Amino acid sequence: MTPILELRNVSKIFGGGMFNKNRTVAVEDVTFNIPSESPSMIAVAGESGSGKTTLSRLLLGVTRPSEGQVLYNGADMATLSKEGRKQFLRDVQPIYQDPFGVYNPFYKAEHLLHVTIEKFKLASSPAEARQLIVDALETVGMRADEVLGRFPHQLSGGQRQRMMVARALLLRPRVIMADEPVSMVDASLRATILESLRALNRDFDISILYVTHDLTTAYQICESILIMYRGAVVEAGSVEEVIRHPKHPYTQLLVESIPRMSAVRDWEQEEEGETLATLDEVHLTSGCKFADRCPKVMDKCWGSPPPLYRTDDQRVTRCFLYEDAPLLEGSDVTSMLVKV
Repeated sequence: MTPILELRNVSKIFGGGMFNKNRTVAVEDVTFNIPSESPSMIAVAGESGSGKTTLSRLLLGVTRPSEGQVLYNGADMATLSKEGRKQFLRDVQPIYQDPFGVYNPFYKAEHLLHVTIEKFKLASSPAEARQLIVDALETVGMRADEVLGRFPHQLSGGQRQRMMVARALLLRPRVIMADEPVSMVDASLRATILESLRALNRDFDISILYVTHDLTTAYQICESILIMYRGAVVEAGSVEEVIRHPKHPYTQLLVESIPRMSAVRDWEQEEEGETLATLDEVHLTSGCKFADRCPKVMDKCWGSPPPLYRTDDQRVTRCFLYEDAPLLEGSDVTSMLVKV
């Protein structure tokens, strides 16, 4: 079956040109897909600057790749027709990190829901439109009489975010891109929002791409995970194996840092505008991206970048520590992701 979304050897480089020799590598040679069948929950994790938000923006068609292809149902996103683009917007829905930033403060909060229904002609009458809204809100654990008629500033952050989940649900999408959906809401509400996402996957067969810096929540709701560092996938596979028994030194440091609150605070910085890997950094042009921070660095790590090794049945690791393991054929990590 043709995947609904696919990245083929995709790289995204910002900057460069005649007067700027430094190029920022946000995503480097990433290949994987989201299948049309067997809807899954896949986490993309890493610290700030790892490229995970850029990866999601590439899949949303908001950012165009510098190299490689982004495909929707087998068609290049760059060449989609008007009708194809409209269908894509219905099939693939985003949920952003900041639940307040997507609202117009001059309109009542449910305005977003009404606009979605009108644009995609989801209802034939006002009564039907209201019922769709009520049903969507109830699905994400909200009562219509508590939120309808209110302006965004009159709702809590958790209510605003759950309303965004309800907006996505109205379209019955096939994929939801959830970029840090709980990082700006109270801890008491995170479990509710995460359970809403899991319910969408379980009850409505919607695939979820969960972009996060929080390995704990990724472990709670996802089956598979991609760990990114400076634009590259350094480890991927079953979330159970990757989080409980990490093999890449970077993943090991991430897991070890979970209890340290200072590390968590560092990770919660905005990804936009961060300093990512640049091609003129010492050693990083030809060697492993993590060599300058790796506690297990070897001489060979400075000379050439490691390939992806199949270190388990459901895991690949980009590290010379496992050079005795078989290489992953090609660069597509999809075969390592859990099928449910």
